[in-house]
Amino acid sequence: MKFVLVSGGVISGVGKGIIASSTGLLLKTIGLTVTSIKIDPYINIDAGTMAPTEHGEVYVTDDGGEMDLDIGNYERYLLTTLTRDHNITTGKIYQQVIERERRGDYLGKTVQVVPHITNAIQDWIERVARLPVDDSQNEPDVCVIELGGTVGDIESAPFIHAVSQLQRRAGKGNFVQILVSYVPVVGEQKTKPTQRAVSDSRSAGLNPDLIACRCEQPLIDATIQKIANMCQVEQKQVLAVHNVSTTYHVPLLLDKQRLLSTLSDLLDLQSIEKSSALIEHGSQMWQDWVGLTRGQDHTLGSVTIALVGKYTSLEDSYISVSKALEHAAMYCRKKLELVYVDASHLEDETSENSPAEFHKAWHAVCTADAILVPGGFGSRAIEGMVKAVTWARTKNVPFLGICLGMQLAVIEYARNVAAIEDAGSEELHPQAKDHVIVYMPEVDKTKLGGTMRLGKHPCIFQAGTEWSRLRKLYGTADQISERHRHRYEVNPAMIDPLEKAGLAFVGKDVKGERMEIIELPDHPWFVGVQFHPEYLSRVLSPSKVVLGFFAAAAGCLDDVTLSVNK
Repeated sequence: MKFVLVSGGVISGVGKGIIASSTGLLLKTIGLTVTSIKIDPYINIDAGTMAPTEHGEVYVTDDGGEMDLDIGNYERYLLTTLTRDHNITTGKIYQQVIERERRGDYLGKTVQVVPHITNAIQDWIERVARLPVDDSQNEPDVCVIELGGTVGDIESAPFIHAVSQLQRRAGKGNFVQILVSYVPVVGEQKTKPTQRAVSDSRSAGLNPDLIACRCEQPLIDATIQKIANMCQVEQKQVLAVHNVSTTYHVPLLLDKQRLLSTLSDLLDLQSIEKSSALIEHGSQMWQDWVGLTRGQDHTLGSVTIALVGKYTSLEDSYISVSKALEHAAMYCRKKLELVYVDASHLEDETSENSPAEFHKAWHAVCTADAILVPGGFGSRAIEGMVKAVTWARTKNVPFLGICLGMQLAVIEYARNVAAIEDAGSEELHPQAKDHVIVYMPEVDKTKLGGTMRLGKHPCIFQAGTEWSRLRKLYGTADQISERHRHRYEVNPAMIDPLEKAGLAFVGKDVKGERMEIIELPDHPWFVGVQFHPEYLSRVLSPSKVVLGFFAAAAGCLDDVTLSVNK
């Protein structure tokens, strides 16, 4: 097993996840089987209870793990299927060690950070690194580990100590560290922060083999030479990762700097046996990637999507949605113009308190080619989202509601078409007389963490729905499987009056009791899904739900439907 550790220095949030994913992609293009692990030093067991505006979206895996958003990057780039164990947190490690101590596994010894916590981290990494993660079901050849935060953080110390020990456990020629640093421009490109980061990393027991320098503009030769000289590395070990038009260009940028050749020398990748089928698959994967990425520079027109949500102050709150839209735009050869609209700005109260924000928000909604209402929790800004749904439905604007967005579409339809005037949600409108959205009966109402309906579940297309625009994208398939994250559902008791009013429930769960997909037959594209299609969207394989929505907005839905069913 070969390990590639990607860690940070100077500041966090400069692109470790993208560099880790891009490195994995390049390794996969030469026929290697690659897996990924993300280490988050926070004490939370997982990201499930974290505010999206603080930490970005919560990404969900097939097995129901609520994960850091970087896990989504790995899956999107590498076409892998990871598990909840591929995201390690301080909370998970300490929980495991304390449970062992309670069982008496340590035979009366004093349980300490070193060696018990650090050994537990190494054991976890080595166990998970060997899990098959792609269609080949082969044990991975290389594991890319991203260490969250920066060197020097107090909470990172046990993990840094553990991976420095893992380096020795793995053996010579089996471990490489890429340090991601930042080169600011203050009149000139400054190298001192990178020098400091390398020094701190070495003092912690990690000696970077490669230094990836994030920068606004391409590094000049003098800067690269200075970093190499002051950090005692060769110039080829300094990678310049400057800002590009899209993150999908980063693998091309690293490939141009011969990253694969350098890694091959450091890890002796030539010694790993690779099947001809995987080599051919990797080569084709790279050709497709390059073609799609370069095709973005030659798009045919643009499409404006208004994303009307609750957490728009941090765009990472909807990163999988935005990436899924990008994948669809690449497929359609269009340029995506994604406009984030704070749903609260659409509400009547804002027109009184901040007329400029009110009119700006409504201008964005009214001029968009399509409207997307994503997931969320809590009552804030709900009526603004409902108003956006009404606009899309009545003005024949393509609409996609995801999770909460679907539920609000049902509420809007119940109120304004089915004449259920006091229709509401048990979560959002507890005083409403008619709850068209209710708690799922099996959900624990007393605990928030890990108690929702999570993970991959099947959705069955219903008889008589062959007309569905969404269903046509799946050809002859009578069911699909998608990832879920919700604790509320459409009230089964309200299905009959809603169907009589014209709302079609195109997809249901295997028992036919839980509503999964809604659609309006007489609308260009009015679809709501209880699941999260964005979690399974990939650069080379866009989500068909999101692709259909985008194609409807771009005016090419019929062509795309024919294309995906060839």
